[in-house]
Amino acid sequence: MLIPYAFKWTWKKTAAAVFFCLLLPAFSPGAVAIEDPFTALQQRLIADGFDARHIESLYRSPDVAFETRGVSLYFIHREARLNYGQFTTDEAIGRARAYMQQRQEELLQIEKAYAVEKEVITAIMLVETGLGTILGKRSVLSTYSSLASLQDPEVRRRFWLAFDRKDELTREAFDKKADRKAAWAYRQLKAFLQFADREKFDPIRIRGSYAGALGIAQFIPTTAMAYAEDGDGDGRINLFEHIDAMASIAGFLKAYGWRPGIDLEKKKAIIHRYNHSSYYVNTILEITSLLQRDVGKG
Repeated sequence: MLIPYAFKWTWKKTAAAVFFCLLLPAFSPGAVAIEDPFTALQQRLIADGFDARHIESLYRSPDVAFETRGVSLYFIHREARLNYGQFTTDEAIGRARAYMQQRQEELLQIEKAYAVEKEVITAIMLVETGLGTILGKRSVLSTYSSLASLQDPEVRRRFWLAFDRKDELTREAFDKKADRKAAWAYRQLKAFLQFADREKFDPIRIRGSYAGALGIAQFIPTTAMAYAEDGDGDGRINLFEHIDAMASIAGFLKAYGWRPGIDLEKKKAIIHRYNHSSYYVNTILEITSLLQRDVGKG
């Protein structure tokens, strides 16, 4: 449900550079132009009840464009490639410890309000965005629009021509994945536009991961609509503010049954709801344990 950001950054710049180089050949830049990719998508959004003038205005913006590279990553992503070990190093845990000291008052406030340990909240923020330091640079609106537009046969055909990893994916497998991802992305796009309207922000300005996850907690829009929380009580939810992100993580975990004293298997099941990866789940629990051990030493 939520998208791991672990492979998008590392503590070592050299490792990041190596991974970036591996991603570069996902498509041929400029090889195939995808003209007017969002025409059918706009018509569908309007038919589903969104204001026509608002939708047309959004897609006239030069900041909204087909994300060929970002979409390509969806078709080559492999969980086993992610470097979760970077988050349990002494350096990473030191950063998390410093963050907890800096944000102690806010973390204690959220821990008390939701009965979710501050260490697990910090662990999730560490893995998702490096404690709010790496939030992504891709347009969330462009990301979901691009994926959703693959429901248009012509857009899909043009994208396939530009895709450079055909040795890793057959056309049949691509079509099956595109069907699934396009339907999912359209749900996320609608939720994103609804969330933007509810919280009164400009959807064009929001940046996130290649997968469209946004904010410090890296929520996808359907999750934000259901579980995002106003941590500081200012009347609005801003997932780019630390206390709102903390409250949203805690609220999500609590909604799925997190409470003091639950056993390890229950914890695993709940964190798996946040991210459907056993690597992710085990890393979050290991970080949590290391941070709690620090408290015990103190």
